[in-house]
Amino acid sequence: MDNEPLYDVAVIGGGLAGLSLAIQCARQGYSVVLFEKEEYPFHKVCGEYISLESRDFLSGFGVDLDSFKVPLINKLQLSDVKGRIYSFNLPLGGFGISRYSLDDTLYKIAVANGVTVYTGTKVNNVEYINDEFRISATTIVAMAKVAAGSYGKRSNLDVKWKRPFTNRSGNLNNYIGIKYHIKYPHNISTITLHNFYKGYCGISAIEAGKSCLCYLTTAKNLKDSGSSIKEMERQVLFKNPRLREIFTAAEFLYDEPLAISQISFSRKSTVENHVLMLGDAAGMITPLCGNGMSMAMHSGKIAFHSINRYLQKKINRQEMEEEYTRSWKNTFTRRLSTGRIIQQFFGNNTSTSLFLKTMNAVPPLANFLIRSTHGKPF
Repeated sequence: MDNEPLYDVAVIGGGLAGLSLAIQCARQGYSVVLFEKEEYPFHKVCGEYISLESRDFLSGFGVDLDSFKVPLINKLQLSDVKGRIYSFNLPLGGFGISRYSLDDTLYKIAVANGVTVYTGTKVNNVEYINDEFRISATTIVAMAKVAAGSYGKRSNLDVKWKRPFTNRSGNLNNYIGIKYHIKYPHNISTITLHNFYKGYCGISAIEAGKSCLCYLTTAKNLKDSGSSIKEMERQVLFKNPRLREIFTAAEFLYDEPLAISQISFSRKSTVENHVLMLGDAAGMITPLCGNGMSMAMHSGKIAFHSINRYLQKKINRQEMEEEYTRSWKNTFTRRLSTGRIIQQFFGNNTSTSLFLKTMNAVPPLANFLIRSTHGKPF
């Protein structure tokens, strides 16, 4: 192990959480290595709506959102399973940008700030040895004083570490996500969520005159449709006339949809084997929290604060882990809980319609729920 490079911080996963943490650490003067299994730029299954709470944070990194001409979004529309539309204001609002563009931009900023980035590199194991981490990847082995996991919804590391959610079954552990980029005429200032049986589909504008069409549903819906995505869309999604219209009239920009399976929305630990978990790896993205991209970056900021104090020897490792966990819970617990509650009313013929009618009839309730799924600028 004497010949293995020693970094201050190792980041496993180069999504929004991992890149934002890596950039902050590098700017503070720490040596940082980041591992990403894909090659930038690449697409990810994601709703690609990001709330304005994170705009200043991104601008601080040098991300010029104006250059992308991102559409600003200040309206929310929700349809029930039968296509009845209900409209609401988004007090904070947001904008649309693809992960393809944003992740690649942050990757370039990370490299420019001195982060050592290994792309096309999968991490196979992380070991905690003598108060340091040994990261074994496909092309390199590295050591680090601090390790952070920001590798997404499910990884080989989760299975290796026997994280509890990998062995659970149930409603929150059997989801699939499907994403397209499309061209379709709609109000670019509005993000719309269309319900269908056991799922919902969002459409929102992103850069370059394109829109993101992304939906979440159960693996059972796919299985019952002969494991065919197209057949599931015809049999299930098209029962909502709004979705039938979009899928019929839109110009689809992918030859095939981007898909991800085995999505779990169960609660997860924020620290695993002394590795700080960020973003989806920490169980961030509860259905209908609506701001997964902002929440991922915010978790990177929270982690940086505690890591910085540890590397400056102001706190020990246990205190760093406890401080990060406490800050994470204080910031996100209410938001995630609200998302879980709302999710119970979606994807059902009766409960979805009743829930949306109630929101429409009681504006203070609608405002409360919307605000509860949006954070404050950080």
